[in-house]
Parts: sequence; structure tokens; C-alpha cells
Amino acid sequence: MQAGHLKPTLNAWHLWGLAVGLVISGEYFGWSYGWNSAGTLGFMVTAIVVAAMYTTFIFSFTELTTAIPNAGGPFAYASRAFGPTGGFIAGFATLVEFLFAPPAIAMAIGAYLQVQFPGVHPKAFAIGAYVIFMALNIVGVRTAATFELIVTVLAIAELLVFMGVVAPGFSVANFVAHGWAGQDTFSSTAVAGMFAAIPFAIWFFLAIEGVAMAAEEAKDPRRTIPIAYIAGIITLVLLAIGVMVFAGGVGDWRQLANINDPLPQAMKAVVGNDSTWLHMLVWIGLFGLVASFHGIILGYSRQIFALSRAAYLPSWLAVIHPRFGTPHRAVLAGGVIGIAAIFSDEVFSFGGQTLTANIVTMSVFGAIVMYIVSMLSLFALRRKEPNLMRPFPAIGYPVFPAIALVLACGCLVAMVVYNLLLAAVFAGLMGLAYVVFMRGGRVRREAAAAALPAGG
Repeated sequence: MQAGHLKPTLNAWHLWGLAVGLVISGEYFGWSYGWNSAGTLGFMVTAIVVAAMYTTFIFSFTELTTAIPNAGGPFAYASRAFGPTGGFIAGFATLVEFLFAPPAIAMAIGAYLQVQFPGVHPKAFAIGAYVIFMALNIVGVRTAATFELIVTVLAIAELLVFMGVVAPGFSVANFVAHGWAGQDTFSSTAVAGMFAAIPFAIWFFLAIEGVAMAAEEAKDPRRTIPIAYIAGIITLVLLAIGVMVFAGGVGDWRQLANINDPLPQAMKAVVGNDSTWLHMLVWIGLFGLVASFHGIILGYSRQIFALSRAAYLPSWLAVIHPRFGTPHRAVLAGGVIGIAAIFSDEVFSFGGQTLTANIVTMSVFGAIVMYIVSMLSLFALRRKEPNLMRPFPAIGYPVFPAIALVLACGCLVAMVVYNLLLAAVFAGLMGLAYVVFMRGGRVRREAAAAALPAGG
């Protein structure tokens, strides 16, 4: 067993499947919590703004991914732009995003399966999901990515089926009723609700940037990654709008605003409890959750691997399995943290929100910080290394990266204001981790500096 570099085995289709699959669970659950604060119309506005942020971000982020194809992703870019401290901030934020997203998805898998097996606790299903998909990720990245592509295609097909089945029950009147944070008219209450709903609009697209962490395992990353990213963001924007509109127009959307399985419940309002369509949605709809869950496990394991390889985490986590060529210890370490988070509702409670809502929000905090650092890295590297090979320069530079940066900063401010306690937890964890890193002494900091990605 040895630490080293991962082997390139993934093609453009694998990467597109990963880009969409990482995110597609966000179409199935999580986003509807945004209705709880913003209403359907208010949340639509928030989601459109967030979609603009993600589109401009991806068109900019692809420059970094293709110029510096490294398993560390944002950590590698920030390290190169700002040194070990910048790398630490990006790496910590990315790690929080990718470690906190899987337990939320695992709990949604449990909620979906409990519809069919009401006698089994959803947490049992959630733990089972971790065991199965950690094992699949360890077996090999090409096997894992092929599985990811298959379940992603099935998940997209199921979302299209959902829209088709509920379309006869759709009503514009239902969608717009009480659509401004529970009121029929726009007011300051709606504005506050729209800002509070930002984390759940981000959940629609969260983790698409995880493709960057597979860059080291991509064939011809300078060509395949841009294809995957651009096709992926277009696919996700169209699906997000379709699912949100159709689910909100089939009845009283307020009944869907605080649950983990809004799509089956929306379909139930149209076709009834005993419909074959409903049972098909529950079973095939699991593919959407599985695609994201499985893909994010791949993402967090590569981030842990890259941080460990660069001495930001214990080096034994960077060991590669001699037979499967995967960072198996990193896969298992992230799983332990995720399973612990699933049971944390018995210990922690914040702001009166459900555990899933809190986990989603914490994951989004990590994502937004990472987006900000990544865009700052893009600008810094343009100035610092003008001759760096950039196979896919940022579209619309410098306007698009600036839009992404400004919107991300605005999202972060709004999230801090409306989630002050969770923001304090996030900042406290980052501060504690930085102290531990700095107390590691000169040897660790020098090792981290020496591991900065080399020229492109």
C-alpha cells in the first residue's frame, strides 16, 4: 500500500454522470424547505439568482479545473494562489461541504424507503446505504463512475416521469397561492424569507464542483471536464425549474414545505396512495438519492486523500489500496463522520429546524466559502501566473467570475444573518482546525508548502 497519484480512467460521459449525479438528489428533497420560509414565488426568485451564481461560477471554475487537474480541487487552486493558509481554508470548506452532504442524503434515502417499509427506522436504511456505497467506492473508481452514470440516467428519467404524471393535476393558481412567504402579496416578510431560503436554493446545485476532485482520474481532463461541467449545469437548471414548478402546483404546497420526500407526496395528491406510479417513484426515485450519495462519497474521499497527501491531515489517510487503486482509508474515515452526524439529532439541535435542514445548511456554508476562495484564486492566478496553460479560459472573464464572486459573498452574508448559531459553529470548527494545523509545527507546514501543485 502506498500514497501517490490516482490513475486516469474516466471519460466525458463518466464525468457528466458524476457532475449531474453529485447534485441530482437536490431535485428530490431538501429544496422544499425553502418554501417554508420564502413560499413558492419567493423561492423561485431565490432559485433563479442562485442558478445565475452557479452558471457563472461553473463557467469560471472550469478554467481552474483544467489548468490544475488535481484530486484536491479547490484546495489545490487556493494553495497555488495563496499558499498553505489559502489551501487550508479552501480544503476545510470543501471537506465540510462534502462530509455533511452525505448524511442528509442518507436520511432522505431512509425516509423514501420507510414509505415501503414503515416498520424499519430510517436511520437503519441510512447506515446501510453508507456501508454499501463505501464498499462500491473502494472497489474501483471506473466501476463506481459507471454505476454513477447508470443511476444518474435513471434518476433523470424518473424526474421526467414525475413531471408527466403530475402535469394533469397542475394548476397555476395552486402554485401562486400564498406564494410570497405565505402571503398573496409581496412584502418585506417575503424579502426576509427569500434570504433565509438561500441554503435550500443552493441545495439544488450543491456539489457539482466535485467533478474537480475526479480530475486526476479523468482521461484528457482539459477536454472532458469542460464538456461535463457545461452539459451538467444546463441539465440541472432545467430539471430544478421543472420539478419545483410541477410539485408546487398540484395542491397545497405548504404540505410539502418541511418534509424529506416532497415528490412522492406531491404525486400522491394526484394519483392516490395505491397508484403504481407512486410506488415506481419511490423505488426508482431512490436512484436520484443514490447517485448523489455515491458521487459525494467519491468526492469527500478524494478531498481527504489530497489533504492527507499534502500533510494537512494525517498521512496514513492518503494510502492507496494496492489492488483497487482507491483511497480506501479516506472513504472509511468520511463514512465514520457521516454516520456520527446521522445520530447527532439526539445531541444537537439548532434554531428549531430539522436535523436534515441543519446538515444541509452546514454543508452549504462550506460550499459558499469554497466558491469565494476559488473565484479569488482565479483572479490571483491570472495576475500571478499569466503564462499558466489554460486550456479552457473562463467564459466572460472577468465579468462572469466577478458575478459569481459577488453573488457568493451576498449568499454568505445572508446565511450568516439567518443562521447565526450554525455560522458560529462553522467558524469555530475552522478556527480549531487551523490552530491544530499551525501547532503541527514547521515540519508539517513545510510539507504542505512542498506539496503545492506544480506548473500546468
